[in-house]
Amino acid sequence: MSAHDDTRGLLPAMAEARRRFTELVAELRPELHRYCARMTGSVFDGEDIVQTAIEKAYYALGQMTDPPQLRPWLFSIAHNAAMDFLKRYERRHVHLVSEVPEPETLEPAGVDSALVEAALSEFVRLPPLQRSALILKAVLGHSLDEVATALSISVPAVKGALSRARANLGASPAATPEPARTFSATEQANLRRYVDLFNDRDWDGLRALLGDEAQLDLVTRTNQRVVAAKYYDRYAEILRREEIRAEVGFVDDVPAIAMYRPAASQSPAYFLLIEWSDGKIARIRDYYHVPYIARGATFSRD
Repeated sequence: MSAHDDTRGLLPAMAEARRRFTELVAELRPELHRYCARMTGSVFDGEDIVQTAIEKAYYALGQMTDPPQLRPWLFSIAHNAAMDFLKRYERRHVHLVSEVPEPETLEPAGVDSALVEAALSEFVRLPPLQRSALILKAVLGHSLDEVATALSISVPAVKGALSRARANLGASPAATPEPARTFSATEQANLRRYVDLFNDRDWDGLRALLGDEAQLDLVTRTNQRVVAAKYYDRYAEILRREEIRAEVGFVDDVPAIAMYRPAASQSPAYFLLIEWSDGKIARIRDYYHVPYIARGATFSRD
Protein backbone atom coordinates (compact mmCIF):
# COMPACT_ATOMS: atom_id res chain seq x y z
CA MET A 1 0.00 0.00 0.00
CA SER A 2 1.38 3.41 -0.97
CA ALA A 3 1.76 6.40 1.33
CA HIS A 4 -1.01 8.07 -0.68
CA ASP A 5 -3.37 5.21 0.11
CA ASP A 6 -2.39 5.38 3.80
CA THR A 7 -3.21 9.09 3.87
CA ARG A 8 -6.54 8.54 2.12
CA GLY A 9 -7.45 5.95 4.73
CA LEU A 10 -6.96 8.50 7.52
CA LEU A 11 -9.42 11.03 6.11
CA PRO A 12 -12.69 9.42 7.31
CA ALA A 13 -11.37 9.09 10.86
CA MET A 14 -10.14 12.69 10.85
CA ALA A 15 -13.46 13.95 9.49
CA GLU A 16 -15.38 12.02 12.14
CA ALA A 17 -13.13 13.34 14.92
CA ARG A 18 -13.64 16.90 13.71
CA ARG A 19 -17.41 16.40 13.49
CA ARG A 20 -17.58 15.07 17.04
CA PHE A 21 -15.44 17.93 18.37
CA THR A 22 -17.58 20.49 16.55
CA GLU A 23 -20.73 19.04 18.10
CA LEU A 24 -19.08 18.98 21.52
CA VAL A 25 -18.31 22.72 21.50
CA ALA A 26 -21.49 23.82 19.71
CA GLU A 27 -23.41 24.62 22.89
CA LEU A 28 -20.60 26.86 24.14
CA ARG A 29 -20.28 28.89 20.94
CA PRO A 30 -22.91 31.55 21.80
CA GLU A 31 -21.33 32.09 25.22
CA LEU A 32 -17.85 32.24 23.72
CA HIS A 33 -19.12 34.78 21.23
CA ARG A 34 -20.67 36.97 23.93
CA TYR A 35 -17.25 37.10 25.57
CA CYS A 36 -15.23 37.73 22.42
CA ALA A 37 -17.64 40.33 21.03
CA ARG A 38 -17.46 42.34 24.25
CA MET A 39 -13.70 42.04 24.33
CA THR A 40 -13.38 43.48 20.81
CA GLY A 41 -16.46 45.71 20.61
CA SER A 42 -17.60 43.95 17.43
CA VAL A 43 -19.89 40.99 16.88
CA PHE A 44 -18.07 40.21 13.63
CA ASP A 45 -14.56 40.34 15.09
CA GLY A 46 -15.88 38.34 18.03
CA GLU A 47 -17.04 35.54 15.72
CA ASP A 48 -13.69 35.51 13.93
CA ILE A 49 -11.98 35.03 17.29
CA VAL A 50 -14.38 32.22 18.23
CA GLN A 51 -13.49 30.48 14.98
CA THR A 52 -9.78 30.93 15.69
CA ALA A 53 -10.11 29.70 19.26
CA ILE A 54 -12.00 26.56 18.26
CA GLU A 55 -9.45 25.77 15.56
CA LYS A 56 -6.64 26.15 18.09
CA ALA A 57 -8.51 24.01 20.61
CA TYR A 58 -9.07 21.24 18.08
CA TYR A 59 -5.38 21.16 17.20
CA ALA A 60 -4.27 21.33 20.86
CA LEU A 61 -6.61 18.54 21.90
CA GLY A 62 -4.92 16.22 19.44
CA GLN A 63 -1.62 16.74 21.26
CA MET A 64 -3.00 15.91 24.72
CA THR A 65 -3.02 12.65 26.65
CA ASP A 66 -5.53 13.78 29.30
CA PRO A 67 -8.68 15.73 28.30
CA PRO A 68 -9.10 19.16 29.95
CA GLN A 69 -12.26 20.54 31.54
CA LEU A 70 -13.90 21.83 28.38
CA ARG A 71 -15.54 25.10 29.44
CA PRO A 72 -12.66 26.82 31.30
CA TRP A 73 -10.16 25.45 28.80
CA LEU A 74 -12.03 26.87 25.80
CA PHE A 75 -12.46 30.23 27.50
CA SER A 76 -8.75 30.33 28.27
CA ILE A 77 -7.98 29.75 24.58
CA ALA A 78 -10.60 32.33 23.53
CA HIS A 79 -9.15 34.84 25.98
CA ASN A 80 -5.64 34.40 24.58
CA ALA A 81 -6.96 34.70 21.02
CA ALA A 82 -8.83 37.88 21.98
CA MET A 83 -5.72 39.35 23.59
CA ASP A 84 -3.70 38.58 20.46
CA PHE A 85 -6.36 40.40 18.43
CA LEU A 86 -6.34 43.43 20.75
CA LYS A 87 -2.58 43.72 20.61
CA ARG A 88 -2.85 43.98 16.84
CA TYR A 89 -5.97 46.07 16.39
CA GLU A 90 -7.03 47.83 19.61
CA ARG A 91 -7.92 51.44 18.86
CA ARG A 92 -10.40 52.43 21.56
CA HIS A 93 -8.67 54.43 24.30
CA VAL A 94 -7.30 51.49 26.29
CA HIS A 95 -3.78 50.48 27.13
CA LEU A 96 -2.70 46.87 26.97
CA VAL A 97 -1.19 46.77 30.44
CA SER A 98 -0.31 43.71 32.46
CA GLU A 99 -1.71 44.88 35.78
CA VAL A 100 -1.78 43.02 39.09
CA PRO A 101 -4.94 44.26 40.82
CA GLU A 102 -5.14 44.68 44.55
CA PRO A 103 -7.08 41.79 46.08
CA GLU A 104 -10.53 42.38 47.53
CA THR A 105 -11.95 40.49 50.49
CA LEU A 106 -15.61 40.71 49.49
CA GLU A 107 -17.21 38.24 47.12
CA PRO A 108 -18.23 40.19 44.00
CA ALA A 109 -21.81 40.02 42.79
CA GLY A 110 -22.82 37.50 40.15
CA VAL A 111 -24.51 38.23 36.83
CA ASP A 112 -25.34 41.93 36.44
CA SER A 113 -28.44 42.40 34.30
CA ALA A 114 -27.46 45.98 33.43
CA LEU A 115 -24.10 44.84 32.10
CA VAL A 116 -25.68 41.96 30.21
CA GLU A 117 -27.66 44.54 28.25
CA ALA A 118 -24.88 47.12 28.01
CA ALA A 119 -23.58 48.18 24.62
CA LEU A 120 -20.37 46.55 23.46
CA SER A 121 -18.69 49.96 23.52
CA GLU A 122 -19.08 50.08 27.32
CA PHE A 123 -16.63 47.23 27.78
CA VAL A 124 -13.90 48.48 25.46
CA ARG A 125 -13.45 51.50 27.72
CA LEU A 126 -11.70 49.21 30.21
CA PRO A 127 -8.14 47.82 30.23
CA PRO A 128 -8.24 44.27 28.83
CA LEU A 129 -7.68 42.42 32.13
CA GLN A 130 -10.50 44.30 33.86
CA ARG A 131 -12.64 43.86 30.77
CA SER A 132 -12.10 40.11 30.71
CA ALA A 133 -12.84 39.60 34.38
CA LEU A 134 -16.00 41.71 34.26
CA ILE A 135 -17.40 39.97 31.18
CA LEU A 136 -16.71 36.47 32.47
CA LYS A 137 -18.06 37.10 35.97
CA ALA A 138 -20.76 39.77 35.66
CA VAL A 139 -22.07 39.00 32.15
CA LEU A 140 -21.54 35.26 31.73
CA GLY A 141 -21.82 34.24 35.37
CA HIS A 142 -18.59 32.26 35.65
CA SER A 143 -17.31 31.41 39.10
CA LEU A 144 -14.25 33.17 40.47
CA ASP A 145 -12.27 29.97 40.04
CA GLU A 146 -13.37 29.68 36.41
CA VAL A 147 -12.40 33.29 35.72
CA ALA A 148 -9.02 32.78 37.37
CA THR A 149 -8.40 29.68 35.26
CA ALA A 150 -9.39 31.41 32.02
CA LEU A 151 -7.19 34.44 32.71
CA SER A 152 -4.31 32.52 34.33
CA ILE A 153 -4.36 34.72 37.43
CA SER A 154 -5.23 34.17 41.09
CA VAL A 155 -8.70 34.47 42.59
CA PRO A 156 -7.65 37.54 44.64
CA ALA A 157 -6.41 39.14 41.42
CA VAL A 158 -9.77 38.41 39.80
CA LYS A 159 -11.55 40.13 42.69
CA GLY A 160 -9.30 43.14 42.37
CA ALA A 161 -9.84 43.34 38.62
CA LEU A 162 -13.61 43.21 39.13
CA SER A 163 -13.50 45.95 41.75
CA ARG A 164 -11.41 48.22 39.54
CA ALA A 165 -13.53 47.51 36.48
CA ARG A 166 -16.75 48.51 38.25
CA ALA A 167 -15.08 51.61 39.66
CA ASN A 168 -13.74 52.60 36.26
CA LEU A 169 -17.11 52.16 34.60
CA GLY A 170 -18.78 54.24 37.29
CA ALA A 171 -16.15 56.98 37.14
CA SER A 172 -15.92 57.23 33.36
CA PRO A 173 -17.79 60.17 31.85
CA ALA A 174 -20.50 59.49 29.36
CA ALA A 175 -19.11 58.71 25.98
CA THR A 176 -18.85 61.65 23.59
CA PRO A 177 -21.33 61.18 20.76
CA GLU A 178 -19.54 60.04 17.64
CA PRO A 179 -20.01 61.79 14.32
CA ALA A 180 -22.88 60.49 12.23
CA ARG A 181 -21.87 57.30 10.49
CA THR A 182 -21.77 57.49 6.76
CA PHE A 183 -20.73 55.41 3.84
CA SER A 184 -19.87 56.60 0.42
CA ALA A 185 -22.66 57.24 -2.04
CA THR A 186 -21.25 54.43 -4.17
CA GLU A 187 -21.22 51.90 -1.33
CA GLN A 188 -24.70 52.94 -0.25
CA ALA A 189 -25.98 52.55 -3.79
CA ASN A 190 -24.34 49.14 -4.11
CA LEU A 191 -25.86 47.84 -0.89
CA ARG A 192 -29.29 49.24 -1.71
CA ARG A 193 -29.13 47.61 -5.13
CA TYR A 194 -28.32 44.28 -3.50
CA VAL A 195 -31.17 44.65 -1.02
CA ASP A 196 -33.66 45.59 -3.73
CA LEU A 197 -32.67 42.61 -5.85
CA PHE A 198 -32.86 40.25 -2.88
CA ASN A 199 -36.28 41.50 -1.78
CA ASP A 200 -37.47 41.10 -5.39
CA ARG A 201 -36.00 37.54 -5.45
CA ASP A 202 -34.05 38.48 -8.57
CA TRP A 203 -31.35 35.80 -8.38
CA ASP A 204 -30.04 36.46 -11.88
CA GLY A 205 -29.66 40.13 -11.01
CA LEU A 206 -27.71 39.23 -7.89
CA ARG A 207 -25.47 36.83 -9.78
CA ALA A 208 -24.72 39.63 -12.23
CA LEU A 209 -23.31 41.71 -9.35
CA LEU A 210 -20.67 39.10 -8.54
CA GLY A 211 -17.11 39.76 -9.59
CA ASP A 212 -15.24 37.07 -11.52
CA GLU A 213 -13.39 35.90 -8.39
CA ALA A 214 -16.04 36.69 -5.78
CA GLN A 215 -15.82 34.74 -2.52
CA LEU A 216 -19.08 33.61 -0.92
CA ASP A 217 -18.50 32.47 2.65
CA LEU A 218 -21.06 30.82 4.88
CA VAL A 219 -19.99 31.44 8.46
CA THR A 220 -20.85 28.18 10.18
CA ARG A 221 -19.47 25.84 12.81
CA THR A 222 -16.98 24.92 10.09
CA ASN A 223 -16.73 27.77 7.60
CA GLN A 224 -17.76 26.91 4.05
CA ARG A 225 -17.06 28.59 0.74
CA VAL A 226 -19.69 28.07 -1.93
CA VAL A 227 -19.95 28.83 -5.63
CA ALA A 228 -22.27 31.56 -6.81
CA ALA A 229 -24.90 29.33 -8.40
CA LYS A 230 -25.25 27.16 -5.30
CA TYR A 231 -25.34 30.18 -3.02
CA TYR A 232 -28.41 31.71 -4.63
CA ASP A 233 -30.00 28.32 -5.31
CA ARG A 234 -29.70 27.81 -1.55
CA TYR A 235 -31.57 31.05 -0.88
CA ALA A 236 -34.25 30.20 -3.41
CA GLU A 237 -34.80 26.93 -1.52
CA ILE A 238 -34.84 28.64 1.90
CA LEU A 239 -37.42 31.14 0.69
CA ARG A 240 -39.76 28.35 -0.30
CA ARG A 241 -40.02 27.57 3.41
CA GLU A 242 -39.81 30.99 5.04
CA GLU A 243 -39.93 34.72 4.35
CA ILE A 244 -36.77 36.80 4.70
CA ARG A 245 -36.50 40.58 4.23
CA ALA A 246 -33.23 42.49 3.72
CA GLU A 247 -32.44 46.02 4.92
CA VAL A 248 -29.34 48.25 4.77
CA GLY A 249 -27.82 49.71 7.93
CA PHE A 250 -24.93 49.60 10.40
CA VAL A 251 -23.73 46.96 12.85
CA ASP A 252 -20.98 48.20 15.19
CA ASP A 253 -20.42 51.10 12.77
CA VAL A 254 -19.88 48.65 9.93
CA PRO A 255 -22.13 48.95 6.84
CA ALA A 256 -24.11 45.73 6.71
CA ILE A 257 -27.29 44.13 5.48
CA ALA A 258 -29.71 42.96 8.15
CA MET A 259 -31.85 39.95 7.32
CA TYR A 260 -35.26 39.71 8.99
CA ARG A 261 -36.81 36.28 9.49
CA PRO A 262 -39.80 36.28 9.31
CA ALA A 263 -40.03 39.34 7.09
CA ALA A 264 -42.39 41.14 9.47
CA SER A 265 -39.98 40.80 12.40
CA GLN A 266 -38.68 43.99 14.02
CA SER A 267 -35.31 42.47 15.00
CA PRO A 268 -32.68 41.17 12.59
CA ALA A 269 -32.14 37.41 12.58
CA TYR A 270 -28.67 37.58 11.02
CA PHE A 271 -26.43 39.74 8.84
CA LEU A 272 -24.51 39.89 5.56
CA LEU A 273 -21.22 41.72 5.10
CA ILE A 274 -20.34 42.59 1.51
CA GLU A 275 -17.04 43.83 0.12
CA TRP A 276 -17.00 45.58 -3.26
CA SER A 277 -14.41 46.14 -5.95
CA ASP A 278 -15.08 48.34 -8.98
CA GLY A 279 -18.83 48.06 -8.48
CA LYS A 280 -18.78 44.27 -8.27
CA ILE A 281 -19.05 42.00 -5.25
CA ALA A 282 -15.63 40.77 -4.13
CA ARG A 283 -16.79 38.91 -1.03
CA ILE A 284 -19.94 38.05 0.89
CA ARG A 285 -19.87 36.85 4.48
CA ASP A 286 -23.23 35.30 5.34
CA TYR A 287 -24.01 34.75 9.04
CA TYR A 288 -27.24 32.78 8.55
CA HIS A 289 -25.91 29.79 10.49
CA VAL A 290 -24.69 31.76 13.54
CA PRO A 291 -27.82 33.70 14.59
CA TYR A 292 -26.46 34.29 18.10
CA ILE A 293 -24.46 37.15 16.57
CA ALA A 294 -27.64 39.14 16.01
CA ARG A 295 -28.67 38.72 19.64
CA GLY A 296 -25.59 40.61 20.75
CA ALA A 297 -25.60 43.30 18.07
CA THR A 298 -27.03 46.78 17.78
CA PHE A 299 -28.39 47.40 14.29
CA SER A 300 -29.27 50.89 13.10
CA ARG A 301 -30.71 51.86 9.75
CA ASP A 302 -28.62 54.00 7.44
